[in-house]
Amino acid sequence: MNRLQSLPSASAEQGAASQALLAQVEHAIARAGGWLPFDHYMELALYAPGLGYYAAAPGVLGAWGGSSDFVTAPELGPLFARALARQVLQLAQAEALDMLVEFGAGSGRLACDLLLALEASGWLPRQYAIVEVSAAMRARQQEAAAALPGPLRRRIVWWDALPARFDAVVLGNEVLDAMPVKLLHRTAQGWRERGVVCGGEAEQPLAFADRPTSLVPPPPAAQALPDGAVTEIHPAAEAFIATLGRHLGRGALLFIDYGFPAHEYYHPQRITGTLRCHRSHRAHDAPLWEPGLSDITAHVNFSGIARAGIEAGLDLLGYTSQARFLLNCGMLDVLGAAVAAAQDGVAGAPTNRRSLTLTAAVQRLLAESEMGELFKVVALGRGCATPLLGFSTGDRSAALDLQTPPC
Repeated sequence: MNRLQSLPSASAEQGAASQALLAQVEHAIARAGGWLPFDHYMELALYAPGLGYYAAAPGVLGAWGGSSDFVTAPELGPLFARALARQVLQLAQAEALDMLVEFGAGSGRLACDLLLALEASGWLPRQYAIVEVSAAMRARQQEAAAALPGPLRRRIVWWDALPARFDAVVLGNEVLDAMPVKLLHRTAQGWRERGVVCGGEAEQPLAFADRPTSLVPPPPAAQALPDGAVTEIHPAAEAFIATLGRHLGRGALLFIDYGFPAHEYYHPQRITGTLRCHRSHRAHDAPLWEPGLSDITAHVNFSGIARAGIEAGLDLLGYTSQARFLLNCGMLDVLGAAVAAAQDGVAGAPTNRRSLTLTAAVQRLLAESEMGELFKVVALGRGCATPLLGFSTGDRSAALDLQTPPC
């Protein structure tokens, strides 16, 4: 509760929207017979049209100190996209792919910076397709794209549905963590699924309740986690990867997110799971509090993601930390060129500040104590014969333990 007390109070407009969403949740609970699986609640809290966190809050992404709730790698500056562009360029040219597809493009910053970096390299995709479920975020992306030069702006399109078959390099930065998860609670009587019920109190309108379930975490976690442990499973994210596997003709999927291989995700000491909420750059652990006003996320089980892709006929092309991936893609050269460009001309305080800002951003992307180790990159593909630049050293694919059966 102390963490909640440290968060800024909701505005009158935010409070009204949260109450409207609460009414939708309560109606969904009633329709479900009084108990709503947590993943159904999370879907409403994040994506309910006009009221969910991503559907109604176009300012959720941004820099520290602003009105945003969290910052993603592309928001730290253009260097993340410039390093990623090297991997995209290698894949596109080696495999003759002329389309990029980005899921959950956030503010549009990555799309814009990536196109600018690719143009500087002398290559551009025929089309840059964005798949975005939030109308509010799509509007923000369109505003960002409008600032691009015409030849770049005209390459960006928004897809409402996937084509039956497409060849492309597919990108997703912090997409998988925002997909609804199921919550499981281990008790002395076995595993229970955690859901949401009406709390019956003004101060606590929603509450958790458990029900018996046949669902279990992947082995050996089902046996290793102690009584009292709460954890997550990720059927929505795994189904999403399987769907992409069915639609992708030739190309590669690159997903960047925070998470672990299964043996770390379901470690016996990780007894409270990874579900977290974010608001105003603060974390809290009360997902039922003021629905729609906080982001709700869970770390990614990369073993499950890789297995879902393989079962859909894709090949595992690589898995490593964000730091190693970016270093393999020449991030230090990218930083050096940017600093040199910033210092090209009259030296002075503004130039020094710009160089320091660029360096600080890269340190945050690479540092083990920041995003460098917690964030991972996984690549899955079909028909790609070229070893990927981003995994040329430090590939951790063996850590995914894919030889272990899922059940």
